[in-house]
Amino acid sequence: MMNVLGYAALSPTADLTLYTFDRREPRADDVVVEILYCGVCHSDLHMAHNDWGWSFYPLVPGHEIIGRVLSVGSAVTRFKAGDNVGIGCMVDSCQHCKPCEQGLEQYCENGHTLTYGSYDRHDQMPTYGGYSEKIVASEKFVLKIPQGLDLAGAAPLLCAGITTYSPLRHWKVTKGSKVAVIGLGGLGHMALKLAKAMGAEVTLFTRSPGKEADARRLGADAIVLSTDEEQMASAKGHYELIIDTVPDVHDVNPYLNTLSLDGTLVLVGYVGGLEPILSTVPLILGRKSVAGSVIGGIAETQEMLDFCGEHNITSDIEMINIQDINGAYERMVKSDVKYRFVIDIASLKA
Repeated sequence: MMNVLGYAALSPTADLTLYTFDRREPRADDVVVEILYCGVCHSDLHMAHNDWGWSFYPLVPGHEIIGRVLSVGSAVTRFKAGDNVGIGCMVDSCQHCKPCEQGLEQYCENGHTLTYGSYDRHDQMPTYGGYSEKIVASEKFVLKIPQGLDLAGAAPLLCAGITTYSPLRHWKVTKGSKVAVIGLGGLGHMALKLAKAMGAEVTLFTRSPGKEADARRLGADAIVLSTDEEQMASAKGHYELIIDTVPDVHDVNPYLNTLSLDGTLVLVGYVGGLEPILSTVPLILGRKSVAGSVIGGIAETQEMLDFCGEHNITSDIEMINIQDINGAYERMVKSDVKYRFVIDIASLKA
């Protein structure tokens, strides 16, 4: 066993605190990674508080991991000590179901193994995330970080980046596509950057006046205030794809009228029941769709990282020490961050 220091939630109501735990002995196909940076995702907060009902404790969050390879197993061929690597939301899957065979491990029919808050499918040990010194993962689920990308800024690409990249690719966004993004947070600011780099005409939907300058800096060609009926009416029938990044329950109905024929609104930020109820009228009358999407497979995640390397895309971050994580959670609830917290894991040794 490998004794590791990290930060953990010990119950749904407890603050995260210093915690020592064991990671498994590395297997032949494993990569041992010294964690340098870990992004703070809204999912971390939900999991720490058991908002989705499946958390177990102690829980060490963190699935936007950037690190440096310390050692590799005898069967590893793609990595060597000293390489900069990333680990995202998954560390394993069954590898043999239809989605896995298509490189869509995020939709594994037998359940993918989460980076934290899950159980290793080989030895049944709990998985622990990136708010810690080191991590052990199978080579198949470790990603190469393009040379030249800022390592701290690259950390949120492992979740926020791929969560927005995957639907943009799936719905075939390209030069001239008309794309809108709902919400300017951790996910939303990545969606703007990525869609713009793909050549799309990009609009931000926001409820908050005063975000225009920042939205344009991030890639938006236009901003629509969703609380302004006149502005919403002017956007009717315009967008082929809308990426909805809002993490809480909200009314999606007003946005359906802004979709073009065969347009799709994709939910990537909210997990749960929609309120108020979804109206089928604009769906039926415009052959429109409401869909969902979650992260991406390992091959697509590597594709996203390479794309970001080519276009020099990273997340806008605020670096924090791990001792400040509970305050960061409080600020994240208030949307008081531009646009992603990233933990400097060196602070664990402070």
